[in-house]
Amino acid sequence: MPTPLKVIAMIPARYEATRFPGKLMQDLAGKPVIVRTYEAAKSTGLFDEVYVVTDSQLIFSEIEAQGGKAILSQNEHQCGSDRIAEAVQDMQVDIVINVQGDEPFINKTALSQLLEVFKTDDKQLIDLASLKVKLTAKEDILNPNQVKVITDLNNFALYFSRSPIPFYRADDSNVDYYKHIGIYAFRKEALMAFYKLPMSPLEASEKIECIRYLEYGKTIKMVETHEASIGIDTPEDLEKARQKFN
Repeated sequence: MPTPLKVIAMIPARYEATRFPGKLMQDLAGKPVIVRTYEAAKSTGLFDEVYVVTDSQLIFSEIEAQGGKAILSQNEHQCGSDRIAEAVQDMQVDIVINVQGDEPFINKTALSQLLEVFKTDDKQLIDLASLKVKLTAKEDILNPNQVKVITDLNNFALYFSRSPIPFYRADDSNVDYYKHIGIYAFRKEALMAFYKLPMSPLEASEKIECIRYLEYGKTIKMVETHEASIGIDTPEDLEKARQKFN
């Protein structure tokens, strides 16, 4: 019988978000957004441990005050994966799930699908797994804030872009478009390899960190989900989240 995988969730939490600074400490039904996300991750029951890893003493103190587990980053980081890698480098874990700190409505079914990818990957051909959801509205396909992904016939990622990929030639196109949902499941070895590699030119251009994995030859298995996540990127998103909680 195979040894069970040790799986942890890491929630990278940067205070100074570009589009909505301080959003993780905004009130969401009586608790900060980051606390709601932490509690949602814990409540899935999928993880051996859940941690918030942050550059903010304010966030760190809030999570600990709520009885949660938090790690304060020792270095400056360009992306969430680097922040997580620093935190887990001395931990004995197999799979690390990156849960976005601004997505308090966690889809347990989708996370279970990600973990299942590794349970059936006997030859360890998969370095990462991530989620995608079908886009149907033209404005979403053309929106640069919606990161798109294209895959091969076995659902391994070929590329991610803020541009519409494939090219949006006509409304009657017979191709499907998919949004990348930024929840990742990493093998720890792949995450640590990422941490040691310099940022790639395409990653720097698109501002999409998972492109670095592709440029250095890592494999990313995409899992389709039918429920789009609800992220909080703007004050308007926060208001929608408050309405959903109510």
